[in-house]
Amino acid sequence: MESTARKLETEEVKIEKTQVSTMQSIFLGLQHVLAMDLFIPPIILAGLLSFSVPDSALLIQMTFIACGLATIIQAGFAMKLPVMQGPSFVPLSALAAIGTTSGIGAMIGSLIPGALIIALLGNPLRVFSKVVRKFIPPIVAGTVIVVVGISLMPSAINSIYTAQGSFGTNMLVALITAAVLIFCMYVGEKAKTKLKYIKVAAVIFSLGIGSITASFFGLVDFSSVGTASWFQMPSIFAFGTPTFELDAILIMLAIYFIVTIETTGTWFTVGKVTEEELTDKRLNGGAFGEGLGCFVGSFFGGTPVTGYSSNAGIIAITGVKSRKPIIAGGVILLVLGMMPKLMNVIASIPSVVINSVFAILCVVIMMNGFKVIKEVPFTERNMLVIGISIMAAMFAVLMPADILSGLPSLVTYFISSGTATGAIVALVLNLVLPQKREDSSLASAPSVNLN
Repeated sequence: MESTARKLETEEVKIEKTQVSTMQSIFLGLQHVLAMDLFIPPIILAGLLSFSVPDSALLIQMTFIACGLATIIQAGFAMKLPVMQGPSFVPLSALAAIGTTSGIGAMIGSLIPGALIIALLGNPLRVFSKVVRKFIPPIVAGTVIVVVGISLMPSAINSIYTAQGSFGTNMLVALITAAVLIFCMYVGEKAKTKLKYIKVAAVIFSLGIGSITASFFGLVDFSSVGTASWFQMPSIFAFGTPTFELDAILIMLAIYFIVTIETTGTWFTVGKVTEEELTDKRLNGGAFGEGLGCFVGSFFGGTPVTGYSSNAGIIAITGVKSRKPIIAGGVILLVLGMMPKLMNVIASIPSVVINSVFAILCVVIMMNGFKVIKEVPFTERNMLVIGISIMAAMFAVLMPADILSGLPSLVTYFISSGTATGAIVALVLNLVLPQKREDSSLASAPSVNLN
């Protein structure tokens, strides 16, 4: 009887933990949104495409809307796990190459076929789970994450050098911005008191103080904020009608499969935090939700979405494992995406400030990849997979512009993305190099992703 009573009491506690009020869901959902920093990828892409401030604001606005819809789809109907969807860093260089070479229409058109294929692999084909089990061991997932950080770093650093303002001014603003970010991250990680929450707002603090510093040197222009409206309904294909070019579609298809490596790590992290088993049904549902989210997002011109592992940390801190706050977060993203004035404030942040934060984030991304890799034995075979993949990515990133311009467009798109180059090399090497028992790790799946 006592055992039965204890069981019933445990079940009641579990039920109580899953019951979250509407107000609690809104509050927790807002916290998830604030922890995502999802305006960083679109503002970087806008800079790479040389967008004006109003166009940059519109891209950020559309990205918020795309992420909100993708989150509601994934958490509410597809995977049915508390997974927040945000823009991925992985496709940025490839999208920029397509947009500057073939036009924004080709860039948007390249997003659509790949998204549909990913969705179909999940449901109704139901083969995505088999692909994950076979082709994405920790060594591949970790190497891809390291490659993302390393291949994006040169772009961030170069943008600091070439930003508006003198070299000395840019370096001073960059140093202050980066120092604030590092300080907030360090204090938030080490603090045992309320200061530990400073890490959640670290990016916002650093962008704010960096922008204030830049304003003393005349680098901040908020003129577009005054003319922007407070509320605006989203518009489909705001940047132009999509066009479909085979070369661009093929490179983005490769990029989509790399993004799935990134997001799979998040799914396993969320699965562990929520104590939910990632069955084949859930994995396939996740692929369907991710593909459908990317497809819907492409209509708004946003970058491909991916699951954000930072939100798994919030779930672990709060102990709330319900999907309701995540769905509420998706709704909040939709509402924020309909506020152009706020988006113009974000778009007015000087590029030197944005790229200072981005450079530090590249370091964080890279080290998260090493966290995954450290679970893999450092045998000669594994070191070749990791090292050659990184070298291939750097080979692509450092290729001289005059050589790159003379290559066929498909090769140009591919080589322009160090991430794509390094990830494909990692996948191929892991398949073709003979694997012995000592090369295998005990880990069954990646648990960290780049976000």
